[in-house]
Amino acid sequence: MSIQKLQNHLIVRNEPFIDQAENLKPLLNEKIVTPISMVEIKSDKEVIHGWKSEFVAPASTLDNCVYGKGDSVILDFGDHQVGYLSINIRPEGSPPDAPLKLKLTIGEMPVEIAEPFENYNGWLSSSWLQEETIFVDVLPAEINLPRRYSFRYVKFEVMDTSPKYRVVFENVECRAVSSANTNNVKIISHQDKQLQKMDEISIKTLADCMQDVFEDGPKRDRRLWLGDLRLQALANYETFKNNDLVKRCLYLFAGVPDDKGKVPANVFVAPKLIADDTYLFDYSLFFASTLHDYYFATSDIQTLQELWPTAYKQVEIALERLDENHILIDTADWWSFIDWQEGLNKQTPSQAILIYTMKQVIRLAKELNSPEKDLLSARLEKMETAAKTHLWDEQQQFFISGAERQVSWASQIWMVLAGVFSKEENQKLMDHLLKEKPEVGIATPYMYHHLVEALLVSGDKEQAKAEMKTYWGGMIQYGADTFWELYDPNNKDFSPYGSHLINSYCHAWSCTPTYLIRKYDL
Repeated sequence: MSIQKLQNHLIVRNEPFIDQAENLKPLLNEKIVTPISMVEIKSDKEVIHGWKSEFVAPASTLDNCVYGKGDSVILDFGDHQVGYLSINIRPEGSPPDAPLKLKLTIGEMPVEIAEPFENYNGWLSSSWLQEETIFVDVLPAEINLPRRYSFRYVKFEVMDTSPKYRVVFENVECRAVSSANTNNVKIISHQDKQLQKMDEISIKTLADCMQDVFEDGPKRDRRLWLGDLRLQALANYETFKNNDLVKRCLYLFAGVPDDKGKVPANVFVAPKLIADDTYLFDYSLFFASTLHDYYFATSDIQTLQELWPTAYKQVEIALERLDENHILIDTADWWSFIDWQEGLNKQTPSQAILIYTMKQVIRLAKELNSPEKDLLSARLEKMETAAKTHLWDEQQQFFISGAERQVSWASQIWMVLAGVFSKEENQKLMDHLLKEKPEVGIATPYMYHHLVEALLVSGDKEQAKAEMKTYWGGMIQYGADTFWELYDPNNKDFSPYGSHLINSYCHAWSCTPTYLIRKYDL
Protein backbone atom coordinates (compact mmCIF):
# COMPACT_ATOMS: atom_id res chain seq x y z
CA MET A 1 0.00 0.00 0.00
CA SER A 2 1.46 3.37 -1.04
CA ILE A 3 1.22 6.44 1.17
CA GLN A 4 1.95 10.09 0.58
CA LYS A 5 5.10 11.46 2.16
CA LEU A 6 6.12 14.87 0.88
CA GLN A 7 9.56 16.44 0.97
CA ASN A 8 10.00 20.22 1.40
CA HIS A 9 6.40 20.54 2.47
CA LEU A 10 5.77 24.29 2.93
CA ILE A 11 2.80 25.43 5.03
CA VAL A 12 1.66 29.07 5.15
CA ARG A 13 0.05 29.49 8.59
CA ASN A 14 -2.83 31.94 8.91
CA GLU A 15 -2.59 32.82 12.59
CA PRO A 16 -5.84 34.86 12.79
CA PHE A 17 -7.75 31.85 11.43
CA ILE A 18 -5.96 29.54 13.86
CA ASP A 19 -6.82 31.88 16.75
CA GLN A 20 -10.45 31.91 15.62
CA ALA A 21 -10.48 28.10 15.65
CA GLU A 22 -8.91 28.04 19.12
CA ASN A 23 -11.60 30.40 20.43
CA LEU A 24 -14.20 27.91 19.23
CA LYS A 25 -12.65 24.93 21.03
CA PRO A 26 -15.50 23.21 22.89
CA LEU A 27 -15.72 22.06 26.47
CA LEU A 28 -16.11 18.30 26.72
CA ASN A 29 -19.12 16.86 28.49
CA GLU A 30 -18.21 14.08 30.91
CA LYS A 31 -20.14 11.23 32.49
CA ILE A 32 -19.10 8.24 34.56
CA VAL A 33 -19.94 4.88 33.00
CA THR A 34 -19.48 1.53 34.73
CA PRO A 35 -19.39 -2.00 33.28
CA ILE A 36 -22.62 -3.98 33.27
CA SER A 37 -21.33 -7.54 33.16
CA MET A 38 -18.48 -9.99 33.17
CA VAL A 39 -18.37 -11.96 29.91
CA GLU A 40 -16.50 -14.68 28.05
CA ILE A 41 -15.51 -14.33 24.40
CA LYS A 42 -16.38 -17.51 22.53
CA SER A 43 -15.81 -18.79 19.03
CA ASP A 44 -18.89 -18.72 16.77
CA LYS A 45 -18.60 -19.05 13.00
CA GLU A 46 -22.06 -17.53 12.54
CA VAL A 47 -21.08 -14.06 13.83
CA ILE A 48 -18.82 -11.45 12.30
CA HIS A 49 -15.10 -12.22 12.73
CA GLY A 50 -16.05 -15.52 14.39
CA TRP A 51 -16.25 -14.27 17.99
CA LYS A 52 -19.10 -13.34 20.32
CA SER A 53 -19.48 -12.34 23.97
CA GLU A 54 -21.48 -14.42 26.45
CA PHE A 55 -22.76 -13.25 29.82
CA VAL A 56 -21.00 -14.75 32.88
CA ALA A 57 -22.07 -12.61 35.83
CA PRO A 58 -23.17 -9.06 36.70
CA ALA A 59 -20.29 -6.61 36.98
CA SER A 60 -21.58 -5.72 40.45
CA THR A 61 -20.13 -9.04 41.67
CA LEU A 62 -16.61 -8.22 40.47
CA ASP A 63 -15.41 -7.12 43.93
CA ASN A 64 -16.18 -10.63 45.21
CA CYS A 65 -13.71 -12.18 42.77
CA VAL A 66 -10.02 -12.74 43.53
CA TYR A 67 -7.38 -13.09 40.79
CA GLY A 68 -3.88 -14.55 40.86
CA LYS A 69 -1.15 -15.20 38.31
CA GLY A 70 -2.64 -16.49 35.05
CA ASP A 71 -6.21 -15.41 35.87
CA SER A 72 -8.24 -13.02 33.74
CA VAL A 73 -11.63 -11.34 33.54
CA ILE A 74 -13.42 -9.52 30.70
CA LEU A 75 -15.74 -6.61 31.45
CA ASP A 76 -18.51 -5.45 29.10
CA PHE A 77 -19.57 -1.80 29.39
CA GLY A 78 -22.84 -2.50 27.57
CA ASP A 79 -22.19 -0.27 24.59
CA HIS A 80 -19.45 1.82 23.00
CA GLN A 81 -17.51 4.28 25.18
CA VAL A 82 -14.86 6.93 24.51
CA GLY A 83 -12.96 8.03 27.57
CA TYR A 84 -10.55 7.38 30.40
CA LEU A 85 -10.38 4.22 32.52
CA SER A 86 -9.80 4.05 36.26
CA ILE A 87 -9.51 0.99 38.52
CA ASN A 88 -9.09 0.39 42.23
CA ILE A 89 -6.96 -2.66 43.06
CA ARG A 90 -6.59 -4.18 46.51
CA PRO A 91 -4.55 -7.20 47.60
CA GLU A 92 -5.90 -10.34 49.24
CA GLY A 93 -3.71 -12.65 51.35
CA SER A 94 -0.27 -11.82 52.71
CA PRO A 95 1.23 -8.34 52.34
CA PRO A 96 2.30 -7.86 48.66
CA ASP A 97 6.00 -8.75 48.42
CA ALA A 98 6.33 -8.11 44.67
CA PRO A 99 4.75 -5.70 42.17
CA LEU A 100 1.56 -6.60 40.36
CA LYS A 101 2.10 -7.02 36.62
CA LEU A 102 -1.23 -6.39 34.91
CA LYS A 103 -2.09 -6.49 31.21
CA LEU A 104 -5.17 -4.70 29.85
CA THR A 105 -6.59 -5.44 26.40
CA ILE A 106 -9.18 -2.89 25.31
CA GLY A 107 -11.45 -3.36 22.32
CA GLU A 108 -14.51 -2.12 20.48
CA MET A 109 -15.37 -5.64 19.25
CA PRO A 110 -15.05 -9.17 20.70
CA VAL A 111 -12.43 -10.05 18.07
CA GLU A 112 -10.02 -7.50 19.58
CA ILE A 113 -10.20 -9.31 22.91
CA ALA A 114 -10.05 -12.81 21.43
CA GLU A 115 -7.24 -12.61 18.86
CA PRO A 116 -3.73 -11.89 20.16
CA PHE A 117 -2.38 -8.56 19.00
CA GLU A 118 0.98 -10.28 18.57
CA ASN A 119 -0.48 -11.97 15.47
CA TYR A 120 -1.38 -8.63 13.81
CA ASN A 121 0.18 -8.29 10.35
CA GLY A 122 -1.48 -5.23 8.80
CA TRP A 123 0.35 -2.30 7.21
CA LEU A 124 -0.96 0.33 9.65
CA SER A 125 1.03 0.70 12.86
CA SER A 126 0.21 -1.90 15.52
CA SER A 127 0.47 0.92 18.09
CA TRP A 128 -3.18 1.70 17.26
CA LEU A 129 -4.16 -1.60 18.92
CA GLN A 130 -5.35 -0.75 22.42
CA GLU A 131 -3.42 -2.47 25.19
CA GLU A 132 -1.48 -1.62 28.33
CA THR A 133 0.94 -3.49 30.56
CA ILE A 134 1.26 -1.79 33.92
CA PHE A 135 3.28 -2.50 37.04
CA VAL A 136 1.82 -1.59 40.41
CA ASP A 137 4.47 -1.37 43.12
CA VAL A 138 2.26 -0.42 46.06
CA LEU A 139 -1.11 -1.95 46.84
CA PRO A 140 -3.89 -1.05 47.40
CA ALA A 141 -3.84 1.43 44.51
CA GLU A 142 -6.08 3.62 42.40
CA ILE A 143 -4.99 3.46 38.76
CA ASN A 144 -6.03 6.25 36.40
CA LEU A 145 -4.92 5.40 32.88
CA PRO A 146 -3.74 8.54 31.09
CA ARG A 147 -4.66 7.52 27.53
CA ARG A 148 -8.12 7.97 26.06
CA TYR A 149 -9.66 4.74 24.80
CA SER A 150 -12.48 3.80 22.43
CA PHE A 151 -14.04 0.55 23.55
CA ARG A 152 -16.80 -1.65 24.87
CA TYR A 153 -14.74 -4.50 26.33
CA VAL A 154 -11.77 -4.51 28.73
CA LYS A 155 -9.81 -7.64 29.57
CA PHE A 156 -7.74 -7.76 32.77
CA GLU A 157 -4.95 -10.37 32.79
CA VAL A 158 -2.85 -10.88 35.91
CA MET A 159 0.55 -11.62 34.40
CA ASP A 160 2.25 -11.99 37.78
CA THR A 161 1.94 -11.19 41.47
CA SER A 162 3.76 -13.47 43.90
CA PRO A 163 2.67 -16.75 45.51
CA LYS A 164 1.75 -14.80 48.65
CA TYR A 165 -1.10 -12.60 47.42
CA ARG A 166 -3.83 -12.16 44.86
CA VAL A 167 -5.84 -9.08 43.81
CA VAL A 168 -9.39 -7.77 43.66
CA PHE A 169 -10.56 -5.19 41.08
CA GLU A 170 -13.05 -2.62 42.32
CA ASN A 171 -14.73 0.56 41.12
CA VAL A 172 -13.85 0.08 37.45
CA GLU A 173 -15.08 3.21 35.68
CA CYS A 174 -14.85 5.07 32.40
CA ARG A 175 -14.96 8.86 32.39
CA ALA A 176 -16.66 9.13 29.01
CA VAL A 177 -16.12 12.35 27.02
CA SER A 178 -17.80 14.07 24.06
CA SER A 179 -18.54 17.61 22.95
CA ALA A 180 -21.99 16.49 21.79
CA ASN A 181 -24.99 17.64 23.82
CA THR A 182 -27.70 15.01 23.53
CA ASN A 183 -30.30 17.47 24.87
CA ASN A 184 -30.12 19.27 21.52
CA VAL A 185 -31.28 16.22 19.56
CA LYS A 186 -34.93 16.06 18.63
CA ILE A 187 -36.10 12.53 19.40
CA ILE A 188 -38.02 10.93 16.57
CA SER A 189 -40.41 8.03 16.95
CA HIS A 190 -40.22 6.14 13.68
CA GLN A 191 -42.90 3.66 12.70
CA ASP A 192 -40.18 1.54 11.10
CA LYS A 193 -38.28 0.11 14.08
CA GLN A 194 -35.25 -0.75 11.95
CA LEU A 195 -34.88 2.86 10.82
CA GLN A 196 -35.48 3.99 14.40
CA LYS A 197 -32.58 1.83 15.61
CA MET A 198 -30.41 3.04 12.74
CA ASP A 199 -31.09 6.65 13.69
CA GLU A 200 -30.17 6.02 17.34
CA ILE A 201 -26.91 4.20 16.50
CA SER A 202 -25.96 6.91 13.98
CA ILE A 203 -26.37 9.57 16.65
CA LYS A 204 -24.26 7.55 19.11
CA THR A 205 -21.58 7.12 16.42
CA LEU A 206 -21.50 10.85 15.71
CA ALA A 207 -21.43 11.76 19.43
CA ASP A 208 -18.47 9.48 20.14
CA CYS A 209 -16.56 11.08 17.23
CA MET A 210 -17.33 14.62 18.46
CA GLN A 211 -14.39 15.57 20.63
CA ASP A 212 -12.55 18.90 20.39
CA VAL A 213 -12.86 18.41 16.62
CA PHE A 214 -14.97 16.07 14.51
CA GLU A 215 -12.67 13.05 14.68
CA ASP A 216 -12.83 10.42 11.95
CA GLY A 217 -12.60 7.63 14.53
CA PRO A 218 -11.95 7.79 18.28
CA LYS A 219 -9.86 4.59 18.14
CA ARG A 220 -8.05 5.36 14.88
CA ASP A 221 -7.01 7.86 13.38
CA ARG A 222 -8.34 10.26 16.03
CA ARG A 223 -7.94 13.33 13.85
CA LEU A 224 -9.83 15.69 11.55
CA TRP A 225 -10.29 14.51 7.95
CA LEU A 226 -12.13 16.66 5.41
CA GLY A 227 -14.15 13.87 3.78
CA ASP A 228 -15.44 12.71 7.17
CA LEU A 229 -16.05 16.29 8.33
CA ARG A 230 -18.38 16.99 5.40
CA LEU A 231 -20.62 14.03 6.31
CA GLN A 232 -20.42 14.61 10.08
CA ALA A 233 -21.44 18.23 9.58
CA LEU A 234 -24.51 17.18 7.57
CA ALA A 235 -25.53 14.72 10.31
CA ASN A 236 -24.84 17.38 12.95
CA TYR A 237 -27.22 19.92 11.36
CA GLU A 238 -30.04 17.38 11.71
CA THR A 239 -29.16 16.36 15.29
CA PHE A 240 -26.78 18.07 17.73
CA LYS A 241 -26.62 21.42 15.91
CA ASN A 242 -23.14 22.06 17.29
CA ASN A 243 -22.45 24.41 14.40
CA ASP A 244 -19.54 26.12 16.14
CA LEU A 245 -17.66 22.82 16.01
CA VAL A 246 -18.09 22.74 12.20
CA LYS A 247 -16.93 26.36 12.07
CA ARG A 248 -13.89 25.53 14.20
CA CYS A 249 -12.92 22.70 11.88
CA LEU A 250 -13.25 24.89 8.78
CA TYR A 251 -10.95 27.50 10.32
CA LEU A 252 -8.44 24.81 11.28
CA PHE A 253 -8.15 23.71 7.66
CA ALA A 254 -8.06 27.29 6.38
CA GLY A 255 -5.31 28.03 8.91
CA VAL A 256 -2.74 25.68 7.32
CA PRO A 257 -2.82 25.75 3.50
CA ASP A 258 0.34 24.94 1.59
CA ASP A 259 2.29 27.54 -0.38
CA LYS A 260 -0.05 27.03 -3.36
CA GLY A 261 -3.15 27.60 -1.22
CA LYS A 262 -4.29 23.97 -1.11
CA VAL A 263 -5.79 22.64 2.11
CA PRO A 264 -4.59 19.27 3.41
CA ALA A 265 -6.76 16.16 3.57
CA ASN A 266 -6.41 16.08 7.35
CA VAL A 267 -4.91 17.98 10.27
CA PHE A 268 -3.56 17.16 13.73
CA VAL A 269 -4.52 19.47 16.61
CA ALA A 270 -1.94 18.38 19.20
CA PRO A 271 0.57 19.40 20.38
CA LYS A 272 -0.43 22.27 18.09
CA LEU A 273 -2.21 22.58 14.75
CA ILE A 274 -0.22 20.62 12.16
CA ALA A 275 -1.16 19.99 8.52
CA ASP A 276 -0.58 16.41 7.42
CA ASP A 277 1.41 15.93 4.22
CA THR A 278 -1.53 14.13 2.58
CA TYR A 279 -3.45 15.94 -0.19
CA LEU A 280 -6.45 14.44 -1.95
CA PHE A 281 -8.18 15.97 -4.98
CA ASP A 282 -11.70 15.24 -3.74
CA TYR A 283 -11.05 16.09 -0.09
CA SER A 284 -9.60 19.53 -0.92
CA LEU A 285 -12.76 20.32 -2.90
CA PHE A 286 -14.88 19.20 0.05
CA PHE A 287 -13.60 22.23 1.98
CA ALA A 288 -15.75 24.34 -0.33
CA SER A 289 -18.61 21.86 -0.08
CA THR A 290 -18.52 21.88 3.73
CA LEU A 291 -18.44 25.69 3.77
CA HIS A 292 -21.48 25.70 1.45
CA ASP A 293 -23.44 23.37 3.72
CA TYR A 294 -22.38 25.30 6.82
CA TYR A 295 -23.49 28.63 5.36
CA PHE A 296 -26.90 27.38 4.28
CA ALA A 297 -27.39 25.77 7.71
CA THR A 298 -26.40 28.90 9.66
CA SER A 299 -26.56 32.01 7.39
CA ASP A 300 -23.18 32.96 8.91
CA ILE A 301 -22.17 35.51 6.28
CA GLN A 302 -19.04 36.65 8.13
CA THR A 303 -17.52 33.16 8.09
CA LEU A 304 -18.46 32.79 4.41
CA GLN A 305 -16.75 36.08 3.59
CA GLU A 306 -13.58 35.15 5.51
CA LEU A 307 -13.29 31.61 4.14
CA TRP A 308 -14.49 32.28 0.60
CA PRO A 309 -10.95 32.87 -0.79
CA THR A 310 -9.80 29.50 0.62
CA ALA A 311 -12.84 27.72 -0.83
CA TYR A 312 -12.50 29.37 -4.23
CA LYS A 313 -8.78 28.51 -4.31
CA GLN A 314 -9.54 24.77 -4.01
CA VAL A 315 -11.69 24.93 -7.14
CA GLU A 316 -9.12 27.07 -8.95
CA ILE A 317 -6.39 24.50 -8.24
CA ALA A 318 -8.65 21.62 -9.30
CA LEU A 319 -9.51 23.31 -12.61
CA GLU A 320 -5.81 23.41 -13.50
CA ARG A 321 -6.00 19.64 -13.92
CA LEU A 322 -8.43 19.77 -16.87
CA ASP A 323 -7.20 18.95 -20.37
CA GLU A 324 -8.23 20.73 -23.59
CA ASN A 325 -11.47 18.71 -23.61
CA HIS A 326 -12.35 19.89 -20.06
CA ILE A 327 -11.79 16.39 -18.68
CA LEU A 328 -9.56 15.64 -15.68
CA ILE A 329 -6.14 14.34 -16.65
CA ASP A 330 -5.77 10.79 -15.32
CA THR A 331 -2.18 9.94 -14.44
CA ALA A 332 -0.46 7.79 -11.84
CA ASP A 333 0.84 10.78 -9.87
CA TRP A 334 -2.43 12.21 -8.53
CA TRP A 335 -4.40 11.30 -5.46
CA SER A 336 -8.17 11.24 -5.08
CA PHE A 337 -9.81 9.08 -2.44
CA ILE A 338 -13.41 8.33 -3.58
CA ASP A 339 -13.49 4.91 -1.88
CA TRP A 340 -11.30 2.02 -0.70
CA GLN A 341 -12.59 -0.14 -3.57
CA GLU A 342 -9.61 -2.04 -5.01
CA GLY A 343 -8.82 -1.20 -8.64
CA LEU A 344 -11.17 1.80 -8.75
CA ASN A 345 -10.26 4.35 -11.42
CA LYS A 346 -10.77 7.83 -9.94
CA GLN A 347 -11.06 10.01 -13.08
CA THR A 348 -14.82 10.11 -13.65
CA PRO A 349 -15.98 10.18 -10.02
CA SER A 350 -13.48 13.00 -9.45
CA GLN A 351 -14.81 14.88 -12.48
CA ALA A 352 -18.29 14.51 -11.00
CA ILE A 353 -17.14 15.75 -7.59
CA LEU A 354 -15.61 18.82 -9.24
CA ILE A 355 -18.92 19.50 -11.01
CA TYR A 356 -20.86 18.89 -7.78
CA THR A 357 -18.61 21.25 -5.81
CA MET A 358 -18.55 23.94 -8.51
CA LYS A 359 -22.35 24.16 -8.36
CA GLN A 360 -22.11 24.75 -4.62
CA VAL A 361 -19.35 27.34 -5.05
CA ILE A 362 -21.41 29.17 -7.66
CA ARG A 363 -24.27 29.36 -5.13
CA LEU A 364 -21.85 30.86 -2.60
CA ALA A 365 -20.51 33.31 -5.20
CA LYS A 366 -24.08 34.49 -5.83
CA GLU A 367 -24.62 34.96 -2.07
CA LEU A 368 -21.52 37.17 -2.02
CA ASN A 369 -22.29 38.77 -5.38
CA SER A 370 -18.78 37.74 -6.36
CA PRO A 371 -17.58 38.33 -9.93
CA GLU A 372 -16.20 34.77 -10.03
CA LYS A 373 -19.73 33.38 -10.45
CA ASP A 374 -19.83 34.09 -14.21
CA LEU A 375 -16.42 32.59 -14.86
CA LEU A 376 -17.29 29.49 -12.83
CA SER A 377 -20.65 29.10 -14.58
CA ALA A 378 -18.98 29.17 -17.98
CA ARG A 379 -16.40 26.56 -16.94
CA LEU A 380 -19.10 24.40 -15.36
CA GLU A 381 -21.15 24.30 -18.57
CA LYS A 382 -18.11 23.12 -20.53
CA MET A 383 -17.30 20.45 -17.95
CA GLU A 384 -20.84 19.06 -17.91
CA THR A 385 -20.95 18.95 -21.72
CA ALA A 386 -17.53 17.26 -21.75
CA ALA A 387 -18.67 14.64 -19.24
CA LYS A 388 -21.66 13.72 -21.41
CA THR A 389 -19.55 13.80 -24.59
CA HIS A 390 -16.37 12.00 -23.51
CA LEU A 391 -17.29 9.97 -20.41
CA TRP A 392 -20.75 8.63 -21.29
CA ASP A 393 -20.86 5.30 -23.12
CA GLU A 394 -24.09 5.27 -25.09
CA GLN A 395 -23.92 1.56 -25.84
CA GLN A 396 -23.41 0.50 -22.21
CA GLN A 397 -25.58 3.33 -20.82
CA PHE A 398 -22.93 3.96 -18.17
CA PHE A 399 -20.27 6.55 -17.46
CA ILE A 400 -16.79 5.15 -18.09
CA SER A 401 -13.53 6.12 -16.37
CA GLY A 402 -9.86 6.09 -17.36
CA ALA A 403 -8.05 4.70 -20.37
CA GLU A 404 -9.48 1.25 -19.66
CA ARG A 405 -13.04 2.72 -19.86
CA GLN A 406 -13.88 1.25 -16.48
CA VAL A 407 -17.52 1.04 -15.39
CA SER A 408 -17.78 1.49 -11.63
CA TRP A 409 -20.54 2.16 -9.11
CA ALA A 410 -18.68 5.26 -7.92
CA SER A 411 -18.72 6.90 -11.38
CA GLN A 412 -22.48 6.49 -11.78
CA ILE A 413 -23.28 7.54 -8.21
CA TRP A 414 -21.23 10.71 -8.29
CA MET A 415 -22.50 11.74 -11.72
CA VAL A 416 -26.05 11.41 -10.38
CA LEU A 417 -25.16 13.52 -7.33
CA ALA A 418 -23.47 16.07 -9.61
CA GLY A 419 -26.77 16.50 -11.50
CA VAL A 420 -25.25 16.14 -14.96
CA PHE A 421 -28.48 14.51 -16.17
CA SER A 422 -32.12 15.28 -15.43
CA LYS A 423 -33.89 13.63 -12.49
CA GLU A 424 -35.62 11.19 -14.87
CA GLU A 425 -32.34 10.26 -16.56
CA ASN A 426 -30.71 9.86 -13.14
CA GLN A 427 -33.43 7.47 -12.03
CA LYS A 428 -32.96 5.44 -15.20
CA LEU A 429 -29.19 5.32 -14.60
CA MET A 430 -29.62 4.21 -10.98
CA ASP A 431 -32.10 1.50 -12.01
CA HIS A 432 -29.60 0.31 -14.63
CA LEU A 433 -26.78 0.34 -12.04
CA LEU A 434 -28.73 -1.76 -9.53
CA LYS A 435 -29.79 -4.19 -12.25
CA GLU A 436 -26.40 -4.68 -13.93
CA LYS A 437 -24.26 -4.45 -10.76
CA PRO A 438 -20.86 -3.59 -12.30
CA GLU A 439 -17.93 -5.56 -10.91
CA VAL A 440 -16.09 -2.51 -9.55
CA GLY A 441 -18.31 -2.00 -6.54
CA ILE A 442 -18.45 -0.22 -3.17
CA ALA A 443 -16.09 -0.87 -0.25
CA THR A 444 -17.08 1.52 2.55
CA PRO A 445 -20.03 3.12 4.39
CA TYR A 446 -18.64 6.39 2.98
CA MET A 447 -19.51 5.29 -0.57
CA TYR A 448 -22.72 3.57 0.54
CA HIS A 449 -23.87 6.94 1.90
CA HIS A 450 -23.46 8.41 -1.57
CA LEU A 451 -25.29 5.46 -3.15
CA VAL A 452 -28.29 6.04 -0.86
CA GLU A 453 -28.26 9.79 -1.41
CA ALA A 454 -28.05 9.27 -5.19
CA LEU A 455 -31.17 7.10 -4.96
CA LEU A 456 -32.92 9.78 -2.91
CA VAL A 457 -32.08 12.69 -5.23
CA SER A 458 -33.26 10.61 -8.19
CA GLY A 459 -36.57 10.02 -6.41
CA ASP A 460 -36.37 6.40 -5.29
CA LYS A 461 -37.07 6.51 -1.54
CA GLU A 462 -38.09 2.88 -1.24
CA GLN A 463 -34.92 1.54 -2.83
CA ALA A 464 -32.86 3.95 -0.70
CA LYS A 465 -34.46 2.56 2.47
CA ALA A 466 -33.90 -1.00 1.24
CA GLU A 467 -30.19 -0.32 0.68
CA MET A 468 -29.86 1.23 4.14
CA LYS A 469 -31.54 -1.76 5.77
CA THR A 470 -29.31 -4.20 3.93
CA TYR A 471 -26.10 -2.30 4.72
CA TRP A 472 -26.37 -0.48 8.05
CA GLY A 473 -29.03 -2.97 9.10
CA GLY A 474 -26.46 -5.69 8.45
CA MET A 475 -24.08 -4.07 10.93
CA ILE A 476 -26.87 -3.92 13.51
CA GLN A 477 -27.60 -7.60 12.92
CA TYR A 478 -23.96 -8.35 13.79
CA GLY A 479 -24.17 -6.40 17.04
CA ALA A 480 -23.04 -2.88 16.12
CA ASP A 481 -23.69 -0.33 18.86
CA THR A 482 -21.83 2.28 16.79
CA PHE A 483 -21.40 2.07 13.03
CA TRP A 484 -18.14 0.84 11.55
CA GLU A 485 -15.46 2.22 9.26
CA LEU A 486 -15.69 -0.82 7.00
CA TYR A 487 -18.34 -3.40 6.25
CA ASP A 488 -18.63 -5.66 3.22
CA PRO A 489 -21.70 -7.91 3.40
CA ASN A 490 -19.95 -10.37 1.07
CA ASN A 491 -16.62 -10.39 2.89
CA LYS A 492 -17.06 -9.90 6.63
CA ASP A 493 -13.30 -9.82 7.26
CA PHE A 494 -12.63 -7.04 4.73
CA SER A 495 -9.93 -4.54 5.64
CA PRO A 496 -7.87 -2.36 3.28
CA TYR A 497 -5.20 -2.35 6.01
CA GLY A 498 -4.43 -6.07 6.00
CA SER A 499 -6.26 -6.97 9.23
CA HIS A 500 -9.75 -6.34 10.59
CA LEU A 501 -8.18 -5.94 14.07
CA ILE A 502 -7.08 -2.44 13.09
CA ASN A 503 -10.44 -1.41 11.62
CA SER A 504 -12.33 1.33 13.41
CA TYR A 505 -15.70 0.18 14.77
CA CYS A 506 -16.94 3.69 15.54
CA HIS A 507 -16.30 5.81 12.51
CA ALA A 508 -17.47 9.21 11.36
CA TRP A 509 -18.25 8.46 7.75
CA SER A 510 -20.69 5.75 8.85
CA CYS A 511 -22.87 8.10 10.95
CA THR A 512 -25.07 9.41 8.13
CA PRO A 513 -28.27 7.29 8.35
CA THR A 514 -29.60 9.87 10.83
CA TYR A 515 -28.99 12.60 8.23
CA LEU A 516 -30.59 10.56 5.45
CA ILE A 517 -33.62 9.62 7.59
CA ARG A 518 -34.23 13.16 8.88
CA LYS A 519 -33.23 15.24 5.85
CA TYR A 520 -35.23 13.17 3.36
CA ASP A 521 -38.08 12.34 5.73
CA LEU A 522 -37.69 8.59 5.35
